Order: sequence, then structure tokens, then C-alpha cells
Amino acid sequence: MRVESRRTGTVRIVSLRGELDHDSVDGLRSALGGLPEDGLARILVDLAELSFCDSTGLNILLRARQDAEAAGVRLEITGPRPAVVRLFAVTGADTVLRIHPDLVLALAVDDGPSAPGRPSGPDRSGPAAPEGGP
Repeated sequence: MRVESRRTGTVRIVSLRGELDHDSVDGLRSALGGLPEDGLARILVDLAELSFCDSTGLNILLRARQDAEAAGVRLEITGPRPAVVRLFAVTGADTVLRIHPDLVLALAVDDGPSAPGRPSGPDRSGPAAPEGGP
């Protein structure tokens, strides 16, 4: 797995490529560590290029969200592929992780700091679903 981390303003973007599992979590753990970081408001974990995530990877993401929240920083997910979306849904992680359809939309949304203890939940700010039938 490849992990890239960059900062733009008050947002740290951590992009994952490949498979996130027991053997590859150290890179993600390192990229998400080091809180608090001066002036950091959000961490966006971009999963657009992540092809697989097991329970170990999911646990790292959930722990990182808790650690970030304790430091006053929001951790959010962007662009997960269908297999990862299913993992989040089956485990209930989608009820505590704020999930954006893609990185561009996530960067466009900034609704202020998350209150400690408040689940950030899925992003509902995207376009509405089309109405059924003509």
C-alpha cells in the first residue's frame, strides 16, 4: 500500500492506494499520527485508490477519528469504492464516519468544527438522488 500525505491550509489530505490490511497499516498509522498539529482543522482520508480494507484498517480509521476528535480535529473519509462502502455499512462505521463522495466535494464542504462526542456521520451535502421514473 502507498500512503501520501499533504497539507492544504487547515486540511491534511491522506491518500491511500492499494490494499489496507494487517500487513500494511503502519504507513497509515504514521500518516495519521502526530496530533495536534498547529492550525489543523480537518483530516481527509482519500480512499479513491484503495481497493481493499480489512478490519485492521477499519479499526485504524476509527481510532484515528477518535484521536482527532479528542484533539479538536475532524477526520473524514472521501471517495471510498463500493467494497469499502460495504465494509463501512456492514460494520456500522458509516454511522460514525463522515463520508464524502469524492475529495473535491469534501474540500468544498466546511461546516465548522465537530463538537466532541458528536458523530460526524455521512455527508448529506451532495446532489439529491433523482426522482423515481418519468
